Amino acid sequence: MSQTHGTVLPPLTGSRLVLATLALSAATFMNVLDTSIANVALTNIAGDLGVSPSQGTWIITSFGVANAISVPLTGWLAQRFGQVRLFLGSVLLFVLASFLCGASSSLEMLLFFRCIQGLVAGPMIPLSQSLLLQCYPRARSGMAIALWSMTVVVAPVMGPILGGWLTDNFSWPWIFYINLPVGLIAAWLTFVLLKGRESQTRKLPIDKVGLALLVVWVGATQILLDKGKELDWFASSEITAMAVVAAVAFTFFIIWELTDKHPIIDLTLFKDRNFTIGTLAITLAFAAYFGNLVLIPMWLQRVMGYTATWAGLVTAPVGVFALILSPLVGRSVGRIDSRLLATVAFLVFALCGFWRSGFSPDVTAWDIIATHLLQGVAMATFFIPVTAVILSGLEPHRVPAASGLYNFTRIMGGSFAASVWSTLWEDGATRHHAYLTESVTAFSEPTAQAVAKAQALGLSPQQVYGFIDAEVTRQAFILSATDLFWLSGVLFLGLIGVIWLSRPVRRHNASADAGGAH
Repeated sequence: MSQTHGTVLPPLTGSRLVLATLALSAATFMNVLDTSIANVALTNIAGDLGVSPSQGTWIITSFGVANAISVPLTGWLAQRFGQVRLFLGSVLLFVLASFLCGASSSLEMLLFFRCIQGLVAGPMIPLSQSLLLQCYPRARSGMAIALWSMTVVVAPVMGPILGGWLTDNFSWPWIFYINLPVGLIAAWLTFVLLKGRESQTRKLPIDKVGLALLVVWVGATQILLDKGKELDWFASSEITAMAVVAAVAFTFFIIWELTDKHPIIDLTLFKDRNFTIGTLAITLAFAAYFGNLVLIPMWLQRVMGYTATWAGLVTAPVGVFALILSPLVGRSVGRIDSRLLATVAFLVFALCGFWRSGFSPDVTAWDIIATHLLQGVAMATFFIPVTAVILSGLEPHRVPAASGLYNFTRIMGGSFAASVWSTLWEDGATRHHAYLTESVTAFSEPTAQAVAKAQALGLSPQQVYGFIDAEVTRQAFILSATDLFWLSGVLFLGLIGVIWLSRPVRRHNASADAGGAH
């Protein structure tokens, strides 16, 4: 909303506008940072808490799922409590939950507080976008959303660097404690600068049945994905039960939301062609992107011998072009077809995927850095144009609900991908290991030569075969990772066709549509 007691809010100017932009962006940065900061610390957290690395991925997915569930509640909560009050409450509760995550002494405690952290974080991103747009003149809304998008682009990049450095030089709890000063400063600045700009409030009934069904089907689906490999998928009665619960709850959720007077999610938004196409594109693209964002640090540390800090540093260059180009893209949204800009993003994403699919066991850090540097171009031309497509043509009063819904599907896509990608990686490594060991026999000439050379150095045959198996395992994990990189490339190429199914964004209103309307 952009009204207080029925009057249109004037835009901010001067230092107040600058500080408000910094405060809202800092809160968004802190929120998005927590989707990736734990990636490079998973190995350390899992070891410290005595769990397997695959169980460690639950630290990421628990936050993502809880966050996705609470995002659709943003519209109802904002109308009930007011946008500024809700935003401040979310930031302060996020700070508290971050402290409790860092103080956790078991995986169960950490997962519980990560869920709390994800729940209270839900309204922060949609509200930061909405409040920022209220601070800018309508003619400069494209620039406002470009500045906002830069934080969304840079935070996942900084997460691995900051997470790796804090983990290696201090301890993993500091990846959560870092939120405390950022969140408190952002909350204080927001309170001071946006005082008196509260939106209208009104009491609306909440869709309790819809919310319950949403929690059940999302939760059951995520448990199925997280524990499927561990319990041998549908050979397990627990996994089968979860699949049935998820399917039934999802079916009833769709029926209920389409018939309830005050649905928790406005599914009628999908009647709009651009909203549907854009949401599909951003969800699938973000899923592939986030799946790789989780996979690459795990691959670098578990297979390639990188420390957490170096795993973060080699992925950091993705922020270079993202930072440089995002403001330019924000200004060009009104002049260049958003579908064309999105096509550039998907082409570059695909190129990065195919480039990485050619990685070998002796791939250098510079090769990895180069692909991330190139990917920065894709990041800059991805979020802003696709958001413009999603929100184009919607009435102003529907933008908050639309923002909540597409962010819900995007976050869910990323959370599901984190589980799916890690499972596919390990399953693929098992398959490749079986293929590679077929040629490692006592009658194989390369194997016999390797054994002979090793025995000449004083090693026993058992030691030799142990070293060979370790190398085969390493190469199997690399081959599995390159399979997923190639799959990502194919998916991004397919998304080019998807985005062109949308209608052209009206040029005179594209800038406003990129960030929503006032």
